[in-house]
Amino acid sequence: MNHIEKLSIKISPAATNGKKNRTDTSKEKTNQDKYCATDFCEKKIGGSSLGLEELSGNSNAGISAVYGDEKSERGVIKSPTSLKAVNASTPDSVTIVTGGAGFLGSHLCTRLIHKGARVIAIDNLSTGFRANVAHLMKSDRFELIEHDIISPIKINQKVNAIYNLACSASPAKYQLDPIHTFRTSIDGAYNMLNLANQKSARILQASTSEVYGDPEISPQRETYRGAVNTYGPRACYDEGKRGAETLFYEYACMNKIETRIARIFNTYGPLMDPLDGRVVSNFVVQALMGQDITIYGTGEQTRSFCYVSDLIDGLIRLMESEDGVASPVNLGNPHEFTVLEVAKMVLAKTCSRSRLRFMDAPKDEPKKRRPDITLALTLLSWQPKISFSDGLDRMIVYFGQKLLDRSGKALL
Repeated sequence: MNHIEKLSIKISPAATNGKKNRTDTSKEKTNQDKYCATDFCEKKIGGSSLGLEELSGNSNAGISAVYGDEKSERGVIKSPTSLKAVNASTPDSVTIVTGGAGFLGSHLCTRLIHKGARVIAIDNLSTGFRANVAHLMKSDRFELIEHDIISPIKINQKVNAIYNLACSASPAKYQLDPIHTFRTSIDGAYNMLNLANQKSARILQASTSEVYGDPEISPQRETYRGAVNTYGPRACYDEGKRGAETLFYEYACMNKIETRIARIFNTYGPLMDPLDGRVVSNFVVQALMGQDITIYGTGEQTRSFCYVSDLIDGLIRLMESEDGVASPVNLGNPHEFTVLEVAKMVLAKTCSRSRLRFMDAPKDEPKKRRPDITLALTLLSWQPKISFSDGLDRMIVYFGQKLLDRSGKALL
């Protein structure tokens, strides 16, 4: 993998022991299992003044190496031949992606452009960044409109598909303005449904595993109704997404439009904002910078992590699926890890000297998060391809490159 060589990241001796993570199923190259970034641990990169704010949303550093190599190594994952190509490019039709400058939205826009679609990204840029789609700006098939979907928007072109991804999924971000978060989920979804109805377009709602709340069962299947607190700090997001699913159900029944609902579980990959407070990005950046790794609660709570390219493939397959797939579909990686296990994996792969720091758990934080993806496998022939160990290696390279680019110094 050339991007690793460019960073001059040392291979840890422990990496050659041939051991694989107990829950990873895909083949891995054992000599790439662990990466040392000792200079990051000693804070030689950027000195003590380098903070997370300097990494947030200002650069696509590392994206071409990580995402580009992934494409060349893995190839483009093709949809089954039975799927309808609703995103096929035509001279007078476009695909709309709300939240198109965000983490998932920008990856989706990139994939759609590569598939030949004409794409309009809509984003209010409250948590998305122009830099995330800067590489698409040269294309005459891409347009970015700065707009907040809690207000209606008029689109003159013919629209064949709408992916509604707008709304921050980061508790640290969506709790800053909970009313706006709730309105984005409800008013925004309603406005996009109206647009889909006007344009006779199919529409996909990016829902979330948070609709299951703090579940009493694991794994969570689509028929599980959840255990959600309607009166708490996470309710603006959790209940907003549940309400949006209700809107999609009722609107489709009344107006006979084609809808899709994806319940997205924890996703990670390049272009994540280190200020989002997510497990993977938090741990990797803290380890590389030699900071304490913060674990909320005991660390025994579990999470399942899906690499972004796999998730995007699932979204497109769901959008392009045959008529009749209107009920919610889980998209995520069913392999489960405790948060403490993730922290230890990051420490081992980076050879970081960071210490574990345990803090009080936030209110209503779920103890279990693991998808049952039987429905996605059955209906879409979809399941994740990239193991967590492999994806974590890519995240270390990505954030390592961003730190290098910020410091202007060599790693070793």
